[in-house]
Amino acid sequence: MTHVYFHCSNTKKVFVDRRGAVVEDIADARDHANRIVQSLTRERSLEDWRDWILHVSDDQGDELFVVPFTFVLGEPN
Repeated sequence: MTHVYFHCSNTKKVFVDRRGAVVEDIADARDHANRIVQSLTRERSLEDWRDWILHVSDDQGDELFVVPFTFVLGEPN
Protein backbone atom coordinates (compact mmCIF):
# COMPACT_ATOMS: atom_id res chain seq x y z
CA MET A 1 0.00 0.00 0.00
CA THR A 2 1.15 3.49 -0.86
CA HIS A 3 -0.09 6.94 0.08
CA VAL A 4 -0.51 9.13 -3.00
CA TYR A 5 -1.76 12.66 -3.66
CA PHE A 6 -3.93 13.90 -6.51
CA HIS A 7 -3.22 17.55 -7.40
CA CYS A 8 -5.11 19.31 -10.19
CA SER A 9 -3.85 22.24 -12.23
CA ASN A 10 -4.30 24.31 -15.33
CA THR A 11 -2.44 27.44 -16.44
CA LYS A 12 -4.36 29.64 -13.98
CA LYS A 13 -5.14 27.52 -10.91
CA VAL A 14 -3.82 24.71 -8.75
CA PHE A 15 -5.84 22.53 -6.38
CA VAL A 16 -3.52 20.84 -3.88
CA ASP A 17 -4.64 17.53 -2.38
CA ARG A 18 -3.51 17.66 1.26
CA ARG A 19 -5.21 14.40 2.32
CA GLY A 20 -4.28 11.98 -0.43
CA ALA A 21 -5.40 8.37 -0.51
CA VAL A 22 -3.95 4.97 0.24
CA VAL A 23 -3.81 2.78 -2.87
CA GLU A 24 -2.78 -0.82 -3.43
CA ASP A 25 -0.66 -0.23 -6.53
CA ILE A 26 -0.22 2.00 -9.59
CA ALA A 27 -3.32 0.52 -11.27
CA ASP A 28 -5.40 1.39 -8.21
CA ALA A 29 -3.95 4.94 -8.29
CA ARG A 30 -4.93 5.29 -11.98
CA ASP A 31 -8.47 4.11 -11.24
CA HIS A 32 -8.73 6.58 -8.36
CA ALA A 33 -7.39 9.39 -10.57
CA ASN A 34 -10.01 8.66 -13.23
CA ARG A 35 -12.76 8.70 -10.59
CA ILE A 36 -11.55 12.11 -9.35
CA VAL A 37 -11.62 13.58 -12.86
CA GLN A 38 -15.09 12.16 -13.48
CA SER A 39 -16.35 13.49 -10.15
CA LEU A 40 -15.00 17.00 -10.72
CA THR A 41 -16.33 17.27 -14.25
CA ARG A 42 -19.82 15.99 -13.33
CA GLU A 43 -20.42 18.84 -10.90
CA ARG A 44 -22.26 21.84 -12.25
CA SER A 45 -19.86 24.68 -12.77
CA LEU A 46 -18.73 27.19 -15.34
CA GLU A 47 -15.27 25.64 -15.34
CA ASP A 48 -13.96 24.35 -18.67
CA TRP A 49 -12.05 21.29 -17.51
CA ARG A 50 -10.45 20.41 -20.86
CA ASP A 51 -7.15 22.17 -20.07
CA TRP A 52 -6.80 20.65 -16.58
CA ILE A 53 -4.28 17.97 -15.60
CA LEU A 54 -4.35 15.67 -12.59
CA HIS A 55 -0.86 15.12 -11.12
CA VAL A 56 -0.40 11.98 -9.02
CA SER A 57 2.49 12.13 -6.55
CA ASP A 58 3.84 9.84 -3.85
CA ASP A 59 4.37 10.81 -0.22
CA GLN A 60 7.90 12.02 -1.08
CA GLY A 61 6.48 14.53 -3.58
CA ASP A 62 7.72 12.62 -6.63
CA GLU A 63 5.29 12.69 -9.53
CA LEU A 64 4.21 9.19 -10.51
CA PHE A 65 2.09 10.08 -13.53
CA VAL A 66 -0.31 12.68 -14.91
CA VAL A 67 -3.81 12.34 -16.28
CA PRO A 68 -4.95 15.08 -18.66
CA PHE A 69 -8.67 15.60 -18.10
CA THR A 70 -9.20 15.24 -21.87
CA PHE A 71 -7.91 11.66 -21.53
CA VAL A 72 -10.94 10.87 -19.38
CA LEU A 73 -13.42 13.29 -20.98
CA GLY A 74 -12.45 12.76 -24.60
CA GLU A 75 -11.68 15.48 -27.09
CA PRO A 76 -14.37 18.12 -27.74
CA ASN A 77 -16.38 17.80 -30.95
